[in-house]
Amino acid sequence: MILEPFSPFSASEFQVKFATCRWEREQAHALRRSVFCDEQGIFAHDDRDETDDRAIPIVALSMLGVTADAVVGSVRIHEDEPGIWWGSRLAVAKDFRKIGALGATLIRLAVSSAHAMGCQRFLANVQSQNGPLFRRLHWHSQGEFEIHGRPHLRMVADLDYYPPCLSPEIGFVALPRKVA
Repeated sequence: MILEPFSPFSASEFQVKFATCRWEREQAHALRRSVFCDEQGIFAHDDRDETDDRAIPIVALSMLGVTADAVVGSVRIHEDEPGIWWGSRLAVAKDFRKIGALGATLIRLAVSSAHAMGCQRFLANVQSQNGPLFRRLHWHSQGEFEIHGRPHLRMVADLDYYPPCLSPEIGFVALPRKVA
C-alpha cells in the first residue's frame, strides 16, 4: 500500500463576526501585533491605542468542521461622533491572504454592522496599496496623506452597497476562492 504524503488542513470556510469571546479578542490583538509590528514595522512593540477602549473588534475565524480554531483576520470599528463610524487595523494573517474573501468579508461586516447601528458615514484610513480592494468594494477616496511614515488614502464607504447587518455576533461566512 502506498501512502500519500500528508497535506495540511485547509479550512473550507471562515466565519466573520464580532469578537464575542476573550480568546477571539486576544488572538485578534496578537494578529495585529504580528502584522503591524513584526511584519510591517509600523509600531515598535504594540499597535494598541485609545481607540481600542471603545472599538468593536471583528474577527475572521478559520473553521475546523463546526468549531472555530483560530483568528486569521481582524478589523475594528468605532463610532467617532454620532452617525460617523470608522474602521481600522484591518489585518489578515500572512498564510491566509491568498483567500481573497477574508479581507472583503471583514470590510463588509464592519460597514454593514455599523450601518445597522445608525452609521450615516463610514470612513477608513487605508494603506495606499490596499486602495484597489476598497474601490472594488464601493469605497471612494477623499484624498491622500501619510500616517506612520506610510502613504494612506482617506476612504468613504458607499452605504447603499452595504445593507444593515442585524446579527453581527453571528456575522457572515467567507468561502475560499477555488484556485485553478
